Amino acid sequence: MNSDQRLHSLDNLRAVMMWLGIVVHVSVNYMVNPSPTPWRDVQTSIVADLLIIFIHAFRMPVFFILAGFFVAMLVEKRGVAAMLTQRVSKLVWPFLLFWPLLYIFMGLLVAVYAYLNAFNSLGIDFALVPRIPGRPTIALLHLWFIYYLFLYCLVYALLLHCSIYIPAQWNEAFAKVWKTLCKNWWGVFMLALPLAIAGGFYRNGVVTPLGSFLPDAAEFVHSGIFFTCGIFIHHYQGDLLDIYARKCWYFLMAGFPLLILFLGLSKQYGSQPSASFFIQAVMAYLYNCVSWFWSFALIGLFLRYLSKQNRVLAYMADSSYWVYLVHMLGTLGFGILLYHSPFDALGRMVCNILLTSLSCLLTYHFFVRHSFIEVFLNGGNEKLKPITPSAEG
Repeated sequence: MNSDQRLHSLDNLRAVMMWLGIVVHVSVNYMVNPSPTPWRDVQTSIVADLLIIFIHAFRMPVFFILAGFFVAMLVEKRGVAAMLTQRVSKLVWPFLLFWPLLYIFMGLLVAVYAYLNAFNSLGIDFALVPRIPGRPTIALLHLWFIYYLFLYCLVYALLLHCSIYIPAQWNEAFAKVWKTLCKNWWGVFMLALPLAIAGGFYRNGVVTPLGSFLPDAAEFVHSGIFFTCGIFIHHYQGDLLDIYARKCWYFLMAGFPLLILFLGLSKQYGSQPSASFFIQAVMAYLYNCVSWFWSFALIGLFLRYLSKQNRVLAYMADSSYWVYLVHMLGTLGFGILLYHSPFDALGRMVCNILLTSLSCLLTYHFFVRHSFIEVFLNGGNEKLKPITPSAEG
């Protein structure tokens, strides 16, 4: 498989992961279990919870692996300084422009949702918005992904600068450790160990972003390990990507029994808010083993079966950054509009997903594509833009 096919494969994967973000954020409206957000529909379904658990296991890990891969590729092709310049253009400026706007409009929609929850009618009262313990008042929202990603780029640049003072054989030995862990199936169980410690501080062992401007240590380590993995996958892509393509089905199947064990423990201990650190760490270990297996599986599946440029997926990839930025306005807005609909939770979920997806595509096609906004976000109409970021959790 040539390098162009590999880049098309990974860009196709990035596009699909982006659109699964709409499914996740719509499902949050209809969760049965405690929600990480201050809004909720009166109709709930356990299907929403299972979808979130299933998709969350691999979606953000895949994103950070791909982010590390493409940042390493950018450094190799253009150098560290050019990488940082490009990251400022693609991450910092969009964040500074869109975060204030999203904070205002999402805040309004959340206040309307809270009024609906309280009085079953349309209105707005910010005092009704419930505070979630441990979460900041002024949050990063879903833009935490590009915020953290830029921080990782800064750390990576610093480490590259410092590496010149470290003996070359030490650097190579460290890289080979990563290659060994990423190459062998048993490496998954080693890679999940530090993530188990990070997850031990979270309910059910599932790390969920708090959205604080001051990075949380557990979150930073958790996503950073996947980002680091992507860097070394790029370094050894000739070996590792071929392994993932050959063994994709084995990695995929290996994750299911571990997920079942995780769900069993979650059912037994998930309702206990005071579950011990050990129990939560065990659940985190199982869940992150699933994350590693399925991340490698998805990379392999796309390399094996979607290695060519696909017009539909290419369009999805082109639109993905815009969709990432604005889709939460759709999931909230259509959640409000569907609040009094005759549909049950599943019906509302399907309608919300379709309406949000359609509105994102239409706004992209008529107002963003081939415009100065696309130049600002994607750098214009390049044939392939594998280093453009695309989504959060």
